[in-house]
Amino acid sequence: MAVLVAGLLWAGLAQAQESANASGGDATGSGGTLAYSVGQIVYTTNTASTGSVAQGVQHAFEIFTLGIKETELNISLTAFPNPTTENITLQISNYNNERLVYQLFDMQGKQISNGQIVAQQTQINMTILPVATYVVNVVNQQNKKLQSFKIIKN
Repeated sequence: MAVLVAGLLWAGLAQAQESANASGGDATGSGGTLAYSVGQIVYTTNTASTGSVAQGVQHAFEIFTLGIKETELNISLTAFPNPTTENITLQISNYNNERLVYQLFDMQGKQISNGQIVAQQTQINMTILPVATYVVNVVNQQNKKLQSFKIIKN
């Protein structure tokens, strides 16, 4: 009987994490089960001399184009489709055989691939790349960056 009373008292004092979420649920697959939440607003931050960590927070994810809109060569650059699953098309209007190169980087700054741009439309194959965010830079022959695109691979 004393064990039952002690167990009930302990259960009444136990606290769990609590947050007001916009959405959430459980995802189950062959590798196991995961509980997730969307819109979590309650978190704690632990700080030490070597850095800090925010536990329980979901950081914002922003999608935007990097770079300038006009170039000194008077050309217009676009990249589509974004997000993509296979290929990105770089389209250059007013292309006049300028010597341009594209460079594909991952978010750690590692160059994945590069190639010459030889026409108004250039395909960049992303089929074998993992789902992630990448950066495509278009540079001229002096290695001056003309424009950057943030590309999402689904």
